[in-house]
Amino acid sequence: MDFKKLDQDLTEIVEKRIALSKIPYADESYDDIEEELHDLEDDFNEEYGDELESALEKIYDQLKSDNEVLLPSAYLANVYHPMKPDSFGKVTYEVKGGEGVPIESEQFDKMDVRLVLIPNPTRFVLRINGKSMKDLWVARG
Repeated sequence: MDFKKLDQDLTEIVEKRIALSKIPYADESYDDIEEELHDLEDDFNEEYGDELESALEKIYDQLKSDNEVLLPSAYLANVYHPMKPDSFGKVTYEVKGGEGVPIESEQFDKMDVRLVLIPNPTRFVLRINGKSMKDLWVARG
């Protein structure tokens, strides 16, 4: 897997989601941007789905979860918050609140446990009770 391209493609999706969140639904460009976003997500699933789903299966085993592994795009947050660029100009993103796919596991009884996909670097992050706790998988080349 080309991890650099994975990160670029995921970042493009995240930036498109940010752009979409900044315009009202009634805006005439909303439907076009939303359609572009869905096309990007479909392409992302097609190109990286098998490898990311394999990583997710390992995560689910590690968490002892019986939940079904979903398409990688399902793990995208609805809202990403860009951080300040690092010294190389690379922007990282933060996710807040109840974003991500809920995970059921006896290890985390009565907690809100979720998995979310975040770029730069591309990673699946474990979120517990609305806080990012741990990177469970990171794309490394």
